[in-house]
Amino acid sequence: MGVAGEGESAIKTSGLGMVYNPGLFAHRKVGLQDLDLTVPRGSIFGYLGQNGAGKTTTIKILAGLQFATSGQAWIFGHDVQDSRARRDLGFMPENPYFYEYLTGAETLHFFGQLSGLDRATRSRRTQELLAQFGLGSAGHVPLREYSKGMRQRLGLAQAILHQPPLVILDEPMTGLDPLGRRDVRNVILSLRDAGQTVFFSSHILSDVEDICDRVCVINKGRAVAEGPIHALLTGKVLEVSLAASGIPAQGVPELQGLALRCWHDGALFHVLVDSEEKAQSAKAALEKAGGTLRVIQPHKESLEEYFVRVTEVDGG
Repeated sequence: MGVAGEGESAIKTSGLGMVYNPGLFAHRKVGLQDLDLTVPRGSIFGYLGQNGAGKTTTIKILAGLQFATSGQAWIFGHDVQDSRARRDLGFMPENPYFYEYLTGAETLHFFGQLSGLDRATRSRRTQELLAQFGLGSAGHVPLREYSKGMRQRLGLAQAILHQPPLVILDEPMTGLDPLGRRDVRNVILSLRDAGQTVFFSSHILSDVEDICDRVCVINKGRAVAEGPIHALLTGKVLEVSLAASGIPAQGVPELQGLALRCWHDGALFHVLVDSEEKAQSAKAALEKAGGTLRVIQPHKESLEEYFVRVTEVDGG
């Protein structure tokens, strides 16, 4: 594992910006503007935004693959263009590129050599990671025969091969089935448990909400929200769903005008209302009609709903 400076943030940016075609007469495109970001050590940090918002631009700058046109960025106190920063970093791009003629095991050995691992460590880590990501039987199969999901798992394996203190992942869930996504979530959580920091972008906001300590929402190259998830979400109940047995398919007349929606699924009668007060009124109406309440479930704002809210307001 790389040695990182004690007491410093894993990632810090100040006024980070990227303008494409900045010439006098060329068409200017702002990819990123005035990004101030602090990623605490040992945290899982979600970086969210629509396509073209600036997520990949940020990640390429942090990985030393692209130069910012303004501002600065540091990894454990080292400028991102400093080789010491790259030693502390494991990186997985959105679409990992591998040599097609190599096998999975050969690919990990190759990246292990680039990371400075000795032969014994490379061999041990290769076998551990192939097994961990369900690629043990495919370790000797050429990558040209790998599916999209297998390539994603191998990409994550190479990013954590040398056990770096910081792992940056660009859309790590892309192309994975539900079991693959679960495995990736578990790996990310295990990295945090080991004291490593994970910074990743994703469109799968339910996964982000499940595992991230903090998030930043970026829109049109500019950060529009940042902080712990629990502090960003309002906690206000937006809707309440109820379900009762013993109600006929035609429903309860008293619920008309009170409920947002009512339906019968063949077993239970469902009611959706937009406040806790209306939920109590709906409960009373269901019980008065002879129903037995089986479910009453409040629904608070999710990260996906928060994301839509702040990006729509910013885009308006």
